[in-house]
Amino acid sequence: MSYQVLARKWRPKTFGDLVGQEHVVRALSNALTQQRLHHAYLLTGTRGVGKTTLARIMAKALNCETGITATPCGECSACREIDSGRFVDLLELDAASNTGIDNMREVLDNAQYAPTAGRFKIYLIDEVHMLSKAAFNSMLKTLEEPPEHVKFILATTDPQKIPVTVLSRCLQFNLKQMPPLAIVGHLQRVMEKEGIPFELPALQLLARAAQGSMRDALSLLDQAIAYSGGKVEEGAVRDMLGAIDQTYLFEILDALAAKDGSALVAATERMEERSLSFEAALADLGVLLHRIALAQTVPDALGEELPERDKLLELAQTFDAEEVQLFYQIALHGRRDLHLAPDEFAGFSMTLLRMLAFTLEESPQTPSRREAPRTPPVARKEAPSAEKPAAAPPCEEAPSAERPVPAASAKTIQPENPPFDGNWHTLVNRLKLGGMAKMLAQHCELKSFDNGLMELCVPQEHRHLADKPYQDKLKAAVIEFFPDPVKLNISVGDVTGATPAQIENREKQEKQSLAVAAIEQDPFVRDLVENLDAKVIESSIKLL
Repeated sequence: MSYQVLARKWRPKTFGDLVGQEHVVRALSNALTQQRLHHAYLLTGTRGVGKTTLARIMAKALNCETGITATPCGECSACREIDSGRFVDLLELDAASNTGIDNMREVLDNAQYAPTAGRFKIYLIDEVHMLSKAAFNSMLKTLEEPPEHVKFILATTDPQKIPVTVLSRCLQFNLKQMPPLAIVGHLQRVMEKEGIPFELPALQLLARAAQGSMRDALSLLDQAIAYSGGKVEEGAVRDMLGAIDQTYLFEILDALAAKDGSALVAATERMEERSLSFEAALADLGVLLHRIALAQTVPDALGEELPERDKLLELAQTFDAEEVQLFYQIALHGRRDLHLAPDEFAGFSMTLLRMLAFTLEESPQTPSRREAPRTPPVARKEAPSAEKPAAAPPCEEAPSAERPVPAASAKTIQPENPPFDGNWHTLVNRLKLGGMAKMLAQHCELKSFDNGLMELCVPQEHRHLADKPYQDKLKAAVIEFFPDPVKLNISVGDVTGATPAQIENREKQEKQSLAVAAIEQDPFVRDLVENLDAKVIESSIKLL
């Protein structure tokens, strides 16, 4: 017996076997159970999501010898013949090959005759959007009022090309793309029934490459079995798909977190030695950054089944939320501009160096040529503002390189923290915080501080930041800062607009307004506007 590909061998034969289309199955099952049958159905969706399969199950449900049912028996002659493609009253037409009006007239002329073997004569027209305008017009009347023994099932990947006069005569169902988890689960069941050894990460790679199409996933699985010699392993699947080993990407992220340019370049060179696709690497890097952002904002959104979940949560604590958003944008722009680079290696490495440049700009260990001498990071962030009270006294000057502090006495010579003057914005910049704990502090408003009790309030829109792990880190940082015992309470409620994040946002908007005004009042710019009808694009004005 000849080999049958997995996509055909494991094609669903009942509504219960369908994966990922519960919304359509529920509607059709209820309609069949209640005998509320429409005369024309339109199934839409991308390739490989089950349009033709669903139409054949519908044909069995309508023609099963046990009666019209949502659970066809699969044993009667009608069910068996439909499964084998030999049922005389199921006519499958490919509209891509039969586009003309003559083909449609032949179909409609035969529709008036009663079915030969079944209860209904069913016309399944695939890729119906390929029909000509004349063919559509010729079928309108029959489609609206067909004989009682005729049912039309139309399938298409492009419903926008179907005339609205046809759409209005059909009951339309939109089949969704398969989620990766559903594809992985189905592939796992297929492999277990086939008795072929596999690795779960390999199936996850195939599910991601299928891009929502179950047929594509099964075809790739067939290819992977042949490629790896009767078993499906992660390494072989990566080589077959040209996928990027996640180890390289995590090395890149670790190097960015450590601000280590040498490690960053070394990881890039190892990828070049293996001739990996740098475009695919940037795409996968964007996926990882998206998951890190999810881990920072909604940690529960990361599924427990993700093999790299622990590593993603660790990186979520390492990077600031602003850094992750910046890296994501840089990765998108780098992928877009990759074809403009001298070569892919240069474009990829320059994208990573751009990420590193932005992290170094904010790093207190990296001197800037614009600043002489370099000011401490706290002083740089504490710009005077109308909303903020007077700044706290500056910290005692740290020991310079010319006066090294002996290691044995380092703990006793550290400068003491200045007294707290009630300015929560200033205090947040001095606390040893990072990641989500710092975001929590920046979105808190100081309600009161009396007798060692500090009351903070988080607005409702940021209540997700008030998780216990982030609160514990903030409390530990506050206790470490104050010499006397301090108790910290954090509640969720209304704020008056005095959180550090809101203050910094107002300051940024004020500076941006001043920058725009400075550009608009510049004599050269005014001359261009008045004499050459030029326009100032405010969104292009950036603060240095």
